[in-house]
Amino acid sequence: MPAFARYIGIDYSGAETPTSSLKGLRVYQATPGAPPVEILPPPSPKKYWTRNGLAHWLIELLAEDVPTLVGIDHGFSFPLRYFEVHWLEPNWPKFLDDFQAHWPTDEDFVYVDFVRDGKVGNGAARMGNARWRRLTEERAGGAKSVFHFDVQGTVAKSTHSGIPWLRFIRQQLGGRVHFWPFDGWEVLAGKSAIAEVYPSMWSRGFPRQDRTPDQHDAFSIAAWMHRVDRDGTLPEFLAPPLSLPERGIAEVEGWILGVM
Repeated sequence: MPAFARYIGIDYSGAETPTSSLKGLRVYQATPGAPPVEILPPPSPKKYWTRNGLAHWLIELLAEDVPTLVGIDHGFSFPLRYFEVHWLEPNWPKFLDDFQAHWPTDEDFVYVDFVRDGKVGNGAARMGNARWRRLTEERAGGAKSVFHFDVQGTVAKSTHSGIPWLRFIRQQLGGRVHFWPFDGWEVLAGKSAIAEVYPSMWSRGFPRQDRTPDQHDAFSIAAWMHRVDRDGTLPEFLAPPLSLPERGIAEVEGWILGVM
């Protein structure tokens, strides 16, 4: 019996500001018996999704009584080394608050680079090192550090712009949505969940057709999640074979859905 009734794949973008129309920010939805289709933003003068608009849309969607699995391709947390260096409690909700206080990238007109350059916030007090990698990144193979800026294929900007929006969604929905694995490795029946994903693991397994790379990544996320829930293997991916110490680390650093 599938756990979810719809699957949302999001190819994220950390470009520009939270209210900028971003061509690289794409959303696909899969439902039972139908291939993933692109979800366009509500009609407005802006052609593409904004990070602000996407967060508000997700809040409305996940407030519905329809169990939904959302996959977003940016880091949800940082390596344990970050917590140690900055003397932070290894607690994800507290991390979200602390990060947003220093990197207010959910505020209007704020670029990630504004914080990096010291024009906004206090990013200098919460910097990381590109050599620091999370356990899940090491296991994924090819996944770059969440602190690896200014290189092709980086997730650093997406991560630094997206984490405050995870906090916002969590604040608005409370216990109605399960942030995996921070809220536990098992998602209760009937509940919606949001998970970190890495579309490069799956995108080659689906024909590209006429989609752009960003569209195809979002398509692949939705298609893979739909497939593994329908074929009964999703529970295996929600409970990766980790030792107890590794599981403790992952509950702070996060885990990429699909990495075993």
